[in-house]
Amino acid sequence: MLHRPLNNGVEMPVLGYGVFQTPPEETERCVREALEVGYRLIDTAQAYGNEEGVGAAVRASGVPREEVFITSKIWVANMNYERATASIEESLRKLDTDYIDLMLLHQAMGDYPGAYRAMEDAYRAGKLRAIGVSNFYPERLIDVALLAEVVPAVNQIETHPFRQQDAAHEVMASLGVTHEAWAPFAEGRNGIFTNPVLAAIGEKYGKKPGQVILRALMHKDVIVIPKSVRRARMEENFDVFDFSLDEEDMAAFAALDDGSFPRIFDHYDPKTVAWLLGDYVKKNQLGGGTLY
Repeated sequence: MLHRPLNNGVEMPVLGYGVFQTPPEETERCVREALEVGYRLIDTAQAYGNEEGVGAAVRASGVPREEVFITSKIWVANMNYERATASIEESLRKLDTDYIDLMLLHQAMGDYPGAYRAMEDAYRAGKLRAIGVSNFYPERLIDVALLAEVVPAVNQIETHPFRQQDAAHEVMASLGVTHEAWAPFAEGRNGIFTNPVLAAIGEKYGKKPGQVILRALMHKDVIVIPKSVRRARMEENFDVFDFSLDEEDMAAFAALDDGSFPRIFDHYDPKTVAWLLGDYVKKNQLGGGTLY
């Protein structure tokens, strides 16, 4: 497994296994199988409701804890200093671990500066080995990177062939922040697994379109966390270290970038944000309460 150093020297695997939308009752089995396949980066979040399954799988796997890189994320309902501090302790408990390798703020919403300070304190206390953000567009990332005491190690954002995020990647690189992709397969949209460009590249190497995507994103210095509940697909996604893409391949891949492709979750759409913060977070999770 290849690793890349984060800006604090912590080594992070370049390929991981994500458990977004994996039912809690299936998570332990899925993560256990992923570890058996060879994955050593497991990506979860408070909002996924499956941290306990991740912890149970790591504990039962026989793989030494220090060899597994666990990422979790602080959810919007916990986005102030006090709630974030408590939620970090809760994540440690659910994951059944003394430390979390990487903790991210899930969204640039709520009192995220306060929540970031909570992560900084937990980082200094040794409870978090690295801290970062998720879904922070360049202007928000610059805000945190320049004004916080600890520069984010990672920014996890929607990244796939149709939204390659080259401009955002340049900003991250300039700040020393590692780019990590969520939804590297665009959640199966736009016929991605039958795309003729990806299929043609894959045919050269005896690989499938999904494998080409992962290899191409890693070639662009992007960490990837594909997900699947099927072991055969886990193995396929992991089998990407025995080939390399040439300049022609990467040019063809780059040409798939499409600025008109709809965002999977549009943080710029007022209706979408109002639903998330109003109906989902404030009404259902905070019981009408506030974070400020």
